[in-house]
Amino acid sequence: MRFLLLAVPLAVALAGPWSAPDATVHGASFRDLGLLGTDFAGRDVWHQVLLGGRSLVLTAGFATAGAYLLGTVWGLIAARAPRMADEILMRPLDVLLAVPSLLLLLVVAALAPDGALAWIVMLVHLPDVARLVRACALEISARPAVEALRLQGESRWRITAGFVVPSMARVLATDANTRLTGSLYLVAAASFLGVGVPPDAADWAVMVDRNRGGLFLNPWAVLTPALLIVMLAVGLNLTVDRAQKAAS
Repeated sequence: MRFLLLAVPLAVALAGPWSAPDATVHGASFRDLGLLGTDFAGRDVWHQVLLGGRSLVLTAGFATAGAYLLGTVWGLIAARAPRMADEILMRPLDVLLAVPSLLLLLVVAALAPDGALAWIVMLVHLPDVARLVRACALEISARPAVEALRLQGESRWRITAGFVVPSMARVLATDANTRLTGSLYLVAAASFLGVGVPPDAADWAVMVDRNRGGLFLNPWAVLTPALLIVMLAVGLNLTVDRAQKAAS
């Protein structure tokens, strides 16, 4: 069941654009035509569903990976740097952290060019990731094993790469799963609000927004993309949780 919850929306999102038939416009809004009926503009809902998931998945994945790549380097440098440099590095992130994530996304998106949604979500996650990495690095650096390595003549950055980073891998993997789910939520929420995507785009979250007025005329135009988003988030959490339990 866990595998199906994740595999089905992923398959639709990633392979859907390749297997989508030619666009079909029936000309009748919210009618029982085609596999899942038509949307508000008379377009085939199934065709829109096949096209609408890839951007959501790739944007969330890119944003999460980018936040971890930059946040890990940022947090490690702050943890291993002198106190003054640590303060200079972390205080700007505290300012970002004080702003609610969705509000920060909307404000930055209003100033950023089109197509920058992944970078904005990355910016939203950066303070949390950097602070988590810094906290883990500081705790691990205080362990006797690190002191023993230092007495053996190992350099600071060799200790960081060879001992500190592997020791925090499990914590970061757990957080990355939660962070990826959060990225899916932010990207979907932004798309639902019309941020970062055209209003007529084939996108699951946009489909929910623009078709909700006809929910009782053709519920599949709303329920299908919404269900795929929920399946993706729940399936991802369950699969990663099971994998971590099996590895422990």
